[in-house]
Amino acid sequence: MTEPDNISRRDWSGHGWRANRWKSARGDGPPLAREWGTRRRRIVRGLARVVGLMVLLVVGGMAVLAFLLTRFYGGDNHTTLLVWLGGMGLALGLPVLALLIGLRTVRGYLLPLTDILAAIDAVAAGDLSVRVLEGGWGEMGRFSHAFNRMLDELERTQRQRRNLTADVAHELRTPLHIIQGNLEGMLDGVYPSSDEQIEATLQEARLLARLVDDLRTLSLAEAGELPLRHDQVDVAELLADAATSFSGQAESGGVDLRVVLVDDLSLPVVGDADRLDQVLGNLIANALRHTPSGGSVSLRGHMEQDRVLIHVADTGTGIAAADLPFVFDRFWRGDRARTHEDGSSGLGLSIASQLVQAHDGTLTVQSEVGQGTEFVISLPGSAG
Repeated sequence: MTEPDNISRRDWSGHGWRANRWKSARGDGPPLAREWGTRRRRIVRGLARVVGLMVLLVVGGMAVLAFLLTRFYGGDNHTTLLVWLGGMGLALGLPVLALLIGLRTVRGYLLPLTDILAAIDAVAAGDLSVRVLEGGWGEMGRFSHAFNRMLDELERTQRQRRNLTADVAHELRTPLHIIQGNLEGMLDGVYPSSDEQIEATLQEARLLARLVDDLRTLSLAEAGELPLRHDQVDVAELLADAATSFSGQAESGGVDLRVVLVDDLSLPVVGDADRLDQVLGNLIANALRHTPSGGSVSLRGHMEQDRVLIHVADTGTGIAAADLPFVFDRFWRGDRARTHEDGSSGLGLSIASQLVQAHDGTLTVQSEVGQGTEFVISLPGSAG
């Protein structure tokens, strides 16, 4: 279960961004646009003052210079005017050219930087929905793109944190309510204090403890802080041990669980055997849970160049194509009606994916409704 994404994103790109710039001049735009407008007006006023001062100095200075030169060389007023006009052309022509280049520079660098500064202020105030116009020249354009990507990642992280908080609260609520209800019922005499009732309450406590432990493992793995051993692991032995561990459960469910080795798996993998066994355990438990009596679950290992591939395939109910992108999300369950009563914390596939990534591997899934599901673990082989 995940909380709906209520974080609205303001699209500040393209024409919408420019429209907000002009709206800011009237004071009726969004806060970031108003901030941009304020800074833009400061820039324009500053440039206007500098240009105006330069023009006044050039006009006045050239007039004085033309008058002095004409008087010194004995010219008349007509000569004075020609000298003044020629000097003005030279004195103003180069500054105007420099001004045009400066305006292009302002448009290509200074204005995009102003956008980013205004967006930084909005982010500092807690608004991660802002985006800047990806314009500017060269490095400034790439900088704007990188800045938007950073905001995308921050927004995604915030959304995941909010969803995780909601999911954890939901998952913890059910076993806690059952434990509380059972204990209150026994104290009030509604339920008998029998071994069966105590065992049911204890089972909920075990489920709660497992959920907390799974959350801890997942958070450490996602942060890259999960301690791992680095030993040579024999994949054929790993598959055989995993099949042996689940043989009883498979037999009781009427499911054929078998191991298939396509080649001799000459390359071992370097990793933590216990964590890799945990990955296989999560995948096999998930396969058995969704495979009806008479079906099969196969564990297949083979080499592909310098990598070891492990397939966990079942002939179960399969996963809808629309659900495939979410199978590794926390608390994802293909059967929305299924509750915690099956003993699943809803974190098994998330933990499996993170543990495989911690071994520099990948975990992928292929499935079709009614045709079964296949998970493929790809791990780098070790030559030494």
